Amino acid sequence: MQLSTKGRYAVMAMTDLAGRGGERAVSVAEIAERQQISQAYLEQLFARLRRRGLVTASRGPGGGYRLARPADETSVADVVIAVDEPLRAIRCAGGATGCMKGGARCLTHDLWEETGRQIRNYLASVSLADVVAGRLRPAPAEAA
Repeated sequence: MQLSTKGRYAVMAMTDLAGRGGERAVSVAEIAERQQISQAYLEQLFARLRRRGLVTASRGPGGGYRLARPADETSVADVVIAVDEPLRAIRCAGGATGCMKGGARCLTHDLWEETGRQIRNYLASVSLADVVAGRLRPAPAEAA
């Protein structure tokens, strides 16, 4: 499964926002510059994040965005889902209908469905605060 730029950029922007500690509203322009992401693209993502209740917006001088809830209560999965990024690894829509002719499931359907479930569960277990604090470390490589 590959996460599109929509999901990756939304997580990058929300992590940037979480790292500011909420002391003041942060403008999209500031985030765009720090994260090297198009400001216009971020504005579209923040509109979705606002509609889903993950950020609040304020206008005028000193305006911008703040997290709507604490960073430790906002999961990476919340962010990805808020920008309409699917968290699945199968090519079919799931359920009873498969991706093969006549609606049959391919031989690897259950494998990819479980992979998608594991990814969703992992992203749901990681908060923005975890990312900001660097609490994500690669697992040690297993001996060959």
